[in-house]
Amino acid sequence: MRLKTGDTVKVVTGSRKDKGTVAEIIKVIPHKNQVLVEGVNLKKKHLKPSQINPDGGIIEKEMPVDVSNVMAYDKKTKSVSRLGIEIKDGKKVRIFKKTGKEY
Repeated sequence: MRLKTGDTVKVVTGSRKDKGTVAEIIKVIPHKNQVLVEGVNLKKKHLKPSQINPDGGIIEKEMPVDVSNVMAYDKKTKSVSRLGIEIKDGKKVRIFKKTGKEY
C-alpha cells in the first residue's frame, strides 16, 4: 500500500454522495487494506450514556473505505494517478505514474 496518513486522495467509486470527494487520509489500516478518509463514508453511531458522555446521543463517525476505491490526487494538475516508487539520491521517492512528478 503506497498511501500514507496525510495524503490527499479522491474517492473514485462508492456511494453517490461520496464519489468525487477530495480529502485527506486520517488513518491507514494496512492489514485490512483500508483507509479512513476525512468526511467520507459517514455513519451514525448511537452512544449510551456514560460518565464521559452523560447524555449519550447520536454521532456521525467516519468508517473505513477500501484502498481500491481511492486514488492519489495531484493538487497542481487537479488529476488522479497511481503512485510509483523511484530511487533518487539513494532514497525512495513516491511519484505520480501519470506525470512523473514527486508526490
